[in-house]
Amino acid sequence: MSNRMIKTLKRLAAAALFAPALAFGAAASVHLDRAPVSTDPASLQHGAKLFVNYCLNCHSASFVRYNKLTEIGLSEDQIVDNLMFTGERVGDLMTIAMRPKESKSWFGATPPDLSLIARQRNSAAGSGADWIYTYLRQFYRDPSRPTGWNNLVFENVGMPHVLWQLQGEQVREGDTLKLVKPGLMTTQEYDKAVADLVSFLVWMGEPVAEKRHTIGIWVLVFLVVFTGLAYLLKKNYWKDIH
Repeated sequence: MSNRMIKTLKRLAAAALFAPALAFGAAASVHLDRAPVSTDPASLQHGAKLFVNYCLNCHSASFVRYNKLTEIGLSEDQIVDNLMFTGERVGDLMTIAMRPKESKSWFGATPPDLSLIARQRNSAAGSGADWIYTYLRQFYRDPSRPTGWNNLVFENVGMPHVLWQLQGEQVREGDTLKLVKPGLMTTQEYDKAVADLVSFLVWMGEPVAEKRHTIGIWVLVFLVVFTGLAYLLKKNYWKDIH
């Protein structure tokens, strides 16, 4: 094999490796809507339901175990009865049965693991949550694509619109989209559902975020109180010297 061919193969491998990052970069020139991320347990539970029913078929969340969902207010029985369908155990990781080789042949690229997807992009254009929130609402019908779908945020995306039954069908008119076939939800209901899904993805990327914020507040309170006491002690210690 020639050196030139080896270099070409290396470039192709690098392109495949960084494909998810490039996908996020594609949104640099697109306006991103602010994701209304919530920490409300009801929103997170609804987001978990959407994730398991619509995302977990192709995308894994291999850094998260099912029983971790008890932290958003679900019991283990509720997790087993409502979010587990293929005989997994409640302590198992949220993985999928589809093999990477098969998924690549079907979609043209291996669907990325979504455990940390909401933390992968933060820029002046918006956060990773903003990108996902906008992306999931910008699918439109495109007969020229293998899946029949395209996306304003990620042009020529290989992923089909898995939530189309909820949102309905949109068509592109210039740089805007028009809803031509309503789905099971109104536009407002669909936006709320996507917000719940994004909220769950954000939580999944850092389940201890709320606890960390709470601890941070108490640490700051302690430092303020300790600084005040230290100043009074210093003042009392030096009062007879000055």
